[in-house]
Amino acid sequence: MSRAALSVLGVALGVALVVALAIAADVRAEPGATPAQPAAVPMQPAAPASAPVADTMAQRMQACVVCHGPEGRATNTGYFPRIAGKPAGYLYEQLQNFRNGRRRNAAMAHLLQHLSDDYLREIARHFATLDLPYPPARPHGLTPEQQALAETLVRQGAPERGIPACTACHGSRMAGRLPAMPGLLTLPADYLLGQLGAWRNGVRRAAEPDCMAHVARALTPEEVAAVSRWLSAQTLPGGTAPDPAGATGEPLPMACGSGLR
Repeated sequence: MSRAALSVLGVALGVALVVALAIAADVRAEPGATPAQPAAVPMQPAAPASAPVADTMAQRMQACVVCHGPEGRATNTGYFPRIAGKPAGYLYEQLQNFRNGRRRNAAMAHLLQHLSDDYLREIARHFATLDLPYPPARPHGLTPEQQALAETLVRQGAPERGIPACTACHGSRMAGRLPAMPGLLTLPADYLLGQLGAWRNGVRRAAEPDCMAHVARALTPEEVAAVSRWLSAQTLPGGTAPDPAGATGEPLPMACGSGLR
């Protein structure tokens, strides 16, 4: 026989065997017996329905607190800055700066690129209203000479070099000044170093006239390091708020586009 004929014969014999086995099984079954049923699969209990997520600003801002800490209160031991309690005008301006490229951070630019000015204001107001504890003071590691240098620059500045006291713009307690000057105490030292360095090198820009660019370029690297470490090591009591606008009765010591929002 040919190979093709053998193949056909093999298929036919296989079919005949299957039919014969089926008939034999039917013959062995007792008359009236119920055919065997497949075993029942136990039902698994339905998973409980998840609770609906509340549509609040706190819930929407979960992407922010991944870096900026719970409720925006990052500590002085990391890198990312605390944003809770900062003046709304300051936060709004920084959100605009990231979105529009005056400040460079790929993650921030990506998060903000499609957000409207109105929504940026809403975000700023949310974090500005949070009154949360500050982290405790910590050792700054400065020598007595470095500490004296930092405190002099913070409280008196260096007027002969065109450097105002930090307190003249950032508030008498360095907790900020309304409408748009941020508090600086407890910010991470590495963050402060990075921002002052960015201003010195033109990487960070603000609304003109850019007063912080002027100040940062007038400071020496040693002064930048001492001030950053001193500011980071301080703390503030709970409930400390930014100074009201005009609290001292004195105008800002220099023209500054950032302080007017």
